[in-house]
Amino acid sequence: MRQTGLEKRTEAFLRRVARESINLHGWVLTVDGEEKVSAYYDPFREGEPHRMYSVSKTLVGCAVGMLAEAGRLRLEDRIVTFFPDLLPERVSPWLERLTLRDMLRMATCYRVTAYQETVDEDWTRPFFTGKPDHEPGTVFNYDTGCSQVLASLVKRLSGQEVIDFLEERLFTPLGCEDRRYWLRDPSGQCTGGTGLCMSLRDLNRVALCLSRGGDGLIPAWYVAEMQKKQIDTPLQGNEEEQYGYGWQCWRTRAGWVLYGMGGQLAVICPEKRAVLCTIADVRLDPCGMQRIYDAFFEELYPWLGEEDMAPVRLQLPAPCLQSLPEARRAPEGRYAFEKENDLGWTELRVEEGCLRYRNRRGACELPFRAGETVTAAYPGWPGEPATVSAGWFTDGGLRIRCHAIGDYPCGFEMVLYFTGDGVTVQARRSWDPRTDGYEGVASGRRV
Repeated sequence: MRQTGLEKRTEAFLRRVARESINLHGWVLTVDGEEKVSAYYDPFREGEPHRMYSVSKTLVGCAVGMLAEAGRLRLEDRIVTFFPDLLPERVSPWLERLTLRDMLRMATCYRVTAYQETVDEDWTRPFFTGKPDHEPGTVFNYDTGCSQVLASLVKRLSGQEVIDFLEERLFTPLGCEDRRYWLRDPSGQCTGGTGLCMSLRDLNRVALCLSRGGDGLIPAWYVAEMQKKQIDTPLQGNEEEQYGYGWQCWRTRAGWVLYGMGGQLAVICPEKRAVLCTIADVRLDPCGMQRIYDAFFEELYPWLGEEDMAPVRLQLPAPCLQSLPEARRAPEGRYAFEKENDLGWTELRVEEGCLRYRNRRGACELPFRAGETVTAAYPGWPGEPATVSAGWFTDGGLRIRCHAIGDYPCGFEMVLYFTGDGVTVQARRSWDPRTDGYEGVASGRRV
């Protein structure tokens, strides 16, 4: 049977994802409202909730737009007027001048997020009690605390947490039937900038709604304005992030995107009438997000709308590290480490298909199969699921990669070099409390 153009390009996209080790969990491509490709990588399945990270911001922004349409607020309003009970005795003039419009476009008076995730109970309050460092409305600074405050504003004006507000006005009307929830800060409020967990399928439904101008659920004027460049972003390191920022969403080379850390994307391309939605964890790769964009725009985008491809649904094997069959394996045995080392390791026991070690978390176990990806418990965090991929890449050299795949996607990667009677471990991580102790180098001796 003759392949169509998009079928060939889909294969090219899949090969590129594998070649560049892009750790996708799933993706859906829709053209002219028709789903062309739905693909998931083991162990991920259709309909399962996935952490969306900063896609949460865009949904919070849509809720603000709905409240503006209902006359409950104006974008020119100053945020301090809604939170008089949280203001310090002396309010900074910079904070006092901050408007909702500037919050939506990330032009606050803070260079960094005001709250500290592992310190503060209420993640809204520090925005008002922190120390502003510049005039609002002037420059772009990505401020997750700003989105937290906007979610709290939705609750103050509607009496509902943002997830309940959107459930009633967006998710249910769109037919989003998969399980979803919103993670909370220690005080019980939805974490507005990062906590939405929903399925890829439902993310696609929301993105299609936005691509159609809001379907009468999100105000059309708000959707039209949110996707425009509302502020420049020239200092962003990622190339795709230099096209500017809208209202709680990013511009791209060919449209705009709902963007979540680690590869949670809904790329909306008006000219091609196409939407690409992805779930992933590419945080271990500093170029990971750009790799997704480049693979899409170079392998798929030019052919969209010119194909006669029938819809396909794919369940693919998990990406894995390669292992050289001729590489010499490390002998089984126990190694002891110096008392002071970066990783906080005290001992390592090498067994067939398993590393057992002790670090600051206590006893840890990391099962693996060379050249494969296995599902296991995340080491040191009982009940936290993870994927583990490993491979012998040289004589006595083991590379192993572990990703937590629950509500807090994150990961670490290690190389272990076994030489003579010694071992040296080098590790790096994506930030999360779960990855503490996996950044640095440690050496030990066989005992």
